[in-house]
Amino acid sequence: MRSLFFLVLSVVFFLAGCAGSRGGDAGATQAGTVPAAEVPRDSLRAKFQLKIMAEEGKVQEFDAVLFSVPGKRYRLELTGPLGIGVASMLWQESGWQMVFPTEKLYVKGNGYMVGLLNDASLPLVHIHQIAALFEGILLPEKITKEWSGDSAGVPVTRAKESTGRLFTYNESEGHVNWILRQGRDGKPEKISFSEFGTFDGYDVPKSIRFERDGKMFLDIRVKKVTRGKSFSLGTWRLNIPKSFKPVDQ
Repeated sequence: MRSLFFLVLSVVFFLAGCAGSRGGDAGATQAGTVPAAEVPRDSLRAKFQLKIMAEEGKVQEFDAVLFSVPGKRYRLELTGPLGIGVASMLWQESGWQMVFPTEKLYVKGNGYMVGLLNDASLPLVHIHQIAALFEGILLPEKITKEWSGDSAGVPVTRAKESTGRLFTYNESEGHVNWILRQGRDGKPEKISFSEFGTFDGYDVPKSIRFERDGKMFLDIRVKKVTRGKSFSLGTWRLNIPKSFKPVDQ
């Protein structure tokens, strides 16, 4: 279960890693409609469902809630069937920690990269980029468009990230429909966005699907996103019982 949680966390942050902050240069492109009276980015709460399709055909489903004060602190809760808590994560500038209550384990770390250092299959992930996904910001923070054209009747744009990495994407009616890039293993990785809905004045995709080499393995269903509401002090406290054991790193 612990490894499965890190897989979920890594994939979610990978998807969010395609987004960035609102800032950008003249070559930046962002998707999403920002209302005239923009709500301050001081708090965000997102409820969503994660569904993982494993290679052996098994399907795992989790309910998730994210509490976010972008750039300052985050809390993520995952629950399984019957509302049983699977994992809790709290990130703050002073450090981060995760608790796995059913296994009575925990892990701690520092910095904005979160994950297990001794597990190469589950890479460290960038914590700050997750909130942007639920704001409807789907493209990287700064991109340079290299080419726009038509491929088999579908408008396609090729662009380069600030890191120099190339990718292509399709955009229509102000929405990014999909992003396609080559994975580290050379296989194509595609993220599809659909069923856009308005949450607090922002266009956010309710359906987010991740494919690798033509096979879908993760489905995210966004249920609700709210902003500008204060969180209780208990949100930013994650107690670790003395009986819990640390995960070796």
